[in-house]
Amino acid sequence: MINDWPAMIAAMDEGVRRLRDAHPDMMKAFATLAKSAHGGAALDGKTKELIALAIGVATRCEPCIAYHARDAQRAGASRDEIAETLAMAVYMGAGPSAMYAAKALEAFDQLQP
Repeated sequence: MINDWPAMIAAMDEGVRRLRDAHPDMMKAFATLAKSAHGGAALDGKTKELIALAIGVATRCEPCIAYHARDAQRAGASRDEIAETLAMAVYMGAGPSAMYAAKALEAFDQLQP
């Protein structure tokens, strides 16, 4: 196992709660940004989560991978859709993205209900 992704989400939830307590205005602004990014009708929620997962891989953000693997799954993404999304992330990010793509696939697998 590379990481325990459900545990990472639980730990990050607590860390984000502490950050929200320390700077509520900034976190409220971030929540507004997230809501705006998820708005609109041109792309469905699943597509937006697949994009976010690919960006998490390309930027090497492990908590982003955890959250967006989970949220893509909740939005109905299949393992094949995840794999194709990760292929695009690797294509755009080369070798380092391949390592994070392996982590993202493991996160998706671990986070199955």
